[in-house]
Amino acid sequence: MDAARTIPPFPADHAEKPLAMTYQFFKKLPARLLLASSLLGLCAMPHPTLAQTGLDGQQVNMPPAFARNQVQPPLVMPAPAILQTTGAAFALPSSLTVQWSTAPTPLLLRAAERLRIRLSILAGQQITFTNTPPTQGGLVLHIQLAKDPAFPGPAMQEGYRLDVAPSGITLTAQGPAGALHGMTSLSQLVRQELDGPVLAQAHMEDRPRFAWRGLMLDTSRHFMPLPDLLRQLDAMEMVKLNVLHIHLSDGAAFRVESKRFPRLHKIGSHGQYYTQEQIHQLVREAADRGIRVVPEFDTPGHSYAMLLAYPRYAANLPLNTTDRAEINRAALDPTNPATPGFVSAVYAEMAALFPDPVFHIGGDEVVARQWTQSPHIAAYMKQHHIASVAALQADYTRRVAHALRQQGKTIMGWDEVQEADIPPDTIIESWRGPAHTAQATAAGHPTVVSGPYYLDRLLPASAYYTTDPLDTRKDAAEAQAAAQTTGPTPPDTPTTPPPAVADKPADAPLPPLTNEQKSHVMGAEAALWTEVVSPEMLDARLWPRTAALAERFWSPAAQCNAATLYPRLAIMEDRLDLLGLNARTNTRHMLERLAPGQTEAASRLFSVVSPVRNYAHNHEFLQIRHKQTATLQPLGTPADIASPDSFEAENFNALAQAFMSGHTELRPELERLLTLWANNNSAFEHAAAHNAALTPAMAASAQLARLARAGLAALGTAHTLNWRENAREALNDAKRDIAASASIHVVTNTPQPAGDLIQRIVPGVEILLDQAMP
Repeated sequence: MDAARTIPPFPADHAEKPLAMTYQFFKKLPARLLLASSLLGLCAMPHPTLAQTGLDGQQVNMPPAFARNQVQPPLVMPAPAILQTTGAAFALPSSLTVQWSTAPTPLLLRAAERLRIRLSILAGQQITFTNTPPTQGGLVLHIQLAKDPAFPGPAMQEGYRLDVAPSGITLTAQGPAGALHGMTSLSQLVRQELDGPVLAQAHMEDRPRFAWRGLMLDTSRHFMPLPDLLRQLDAMEMVKLNVLHIHLSDGAAFRVESKRFPRLHKIGSHGQYYTQEQIHQLVREAADRGIRVVPEFDTPGHSYAMLLAYPRYAANLPLNTTDRAEINRAALDPTNPATPGFVSAVYAEMAALFPDPVFHIGGDEVVARQWTQSPHIAAYMKQHHIASVAALQADYTRRVAHALRQQGKTIMGWDEVQEADIPPDTIIESWRGPAHTAQATAAGHPTVVSGPYYLDRLLPASAYYTTDPLDTRKDAAEAQAAAQTTGPTPPDTPTTPPPAVADKPADAPLPPLTNEQKSHVMGAEAALWTEVVSPEMLDARLWPRTAALAERFWSPAAQCNAATLYPRLAIMEDRLDLLGLNARTNTRHMLERLAPGQTEAASRLFSVVSPVRNYAHNHEFLQIRHKQTATLQPLGTPADIASPDSFEAENFNALAQAFMSGHTELRPELERLLTLWANNNSAFEHAAAHNAALTPAMAASAQLARLARAGLAALGTAHTLNWRENAREALNDAKRDIAASASIHVVTNTPQPAGDLIQRIVPGVEILLDQAMP
């Protein structure tokens, strides 16, 4: 990636240059962001401890450090490669003169208008742009950029340089993408002061670490209306993501209008689909923001919706329409001579809607018995000396891929497609663990890593953020458990990875990728499968965790500071909310629907609990695993409202750590929080008595009160008879509930807590108890 071609190289010593930021920022933060006062200085690791585990299920101890002011303005996320600032700022004028080095394209003019609107929103006052010469002392924004014929595409140049001073603003970019990124960074330099909005003085030199920084969004399991998709594009632009990988067909539904095969959308979509004009609009709006749209139409497995429309291509007839599990199992018949032609014709029509050179063919999770238990397919395999299901799929993949290449498309597929004799430029999406990343890169395939970043596992942001796309240290067995989950997949799905090293046990740690292998990693993407995500839940399930991953994918590894992740993420969440995301609005509406007029106690509870993790909240997955009848899972429950991250709990846990480290002035705040939670249960029970939809969370409410009373007792303010025993019992019960979803392996056979909720203040309470009860 030659991102520095038109921008001078970064100074060799830039990693050692400290950022001189002196403003006492945390005095200005609202209460919900006070976690900055303690969490920020913890260390180079996040704050998982007892209530959080990494993706490999291992617990990380909370470090003892405590600092109030490590994060100071300006806050730009993703972190730039170089950011130099004194912390000084100047008043943001109500009018700026914009000067272009060359005549701006309509796309750039629209980008400038988005910048103007964002500045106005963040400043809280109307900002105007003009191209007339400025009056004396007026602020000028100079934008200089080179032409980039690769925009928007895989090779587009994305680097930029930004200088902001009272004398003027200069944005120098390698191309349109760099200009867009520079504008989003500029918008993040705005903050409020007592005298009004100001703009931070700063110098930035920035470019992405990875060329592919994506978000995979499943629109098949739950349809996401076009306005919801467009809203995500704005947030993606703000955090410099550049690929929307949109999963448009699966067993659940086929989501795009087909004029050649109209039954696909008339029957296969169940009435919810994107018209071709809507697809054109999505692609246009994405390109405006420097975002490529890569479509995925998954075959030969996950084809139930296509087969409802055109059953003659099914591996087994009649289709089982009474078992919901069959939605994820039904497969095309690769031995039918007409099947490759049908799929190629569908792909040709769909590919024409998406100008990006990459087309994702899926290729994952073909259930072996769909083919092996079909007499005519078994006979075909014997006749043609095809030894395995993998070999049969490889033959199918080769034929379909050839047809797409004839249309000028680069093929992308999940890592199962490596079994085929595919062209070297086929992009492999590694989702079943680092062994498959190693396999793909060793073969020289361009590779995108998504396995560690499945947001539907409902892990906290820190768990994802601390996993680098090039990391091969994750537990192989857990990766394989994850591979058997998405879909969800029946337990008989073959998922054994090829050995990355000869004679090496499958669950042994893998060696690091070689430099040659690393050069084939194009990047990574966050992925959200939507079995248990409705449109109303979409924003909250994506953000702010996706912002954390956007930084992991953009910023140099050394700039990914997990110690300051949560306070920065909290601020970024506020920005994204101001600029149009509906996470808070929709979450509030969901709560108001459960308990109209009585939301206060529930809101307080849901702010410090999280849903169970690792697919424990995906009831259909568990039903299929246990060979039970799969049923449609209702959404909008308390566990659907609670967030995987709790800034309030992070704040409390860090305050408790700081208190035990000697900051005794924090005792009143700890007592205030614990008293609030201890007293909340009676109010919650009263609300639940009148609103039955709250009753699944009653156990979590009572448990929070018990934990809070344990913390108060540890502080010496609420001793009762047997308080030590009661406190330890409350703590152990909460820890046991957390452990029940600590890994996918555990989830499969472990009962989950009532309401699918776990407590997030456990680490802080345990710290207080350990000190009081050595």
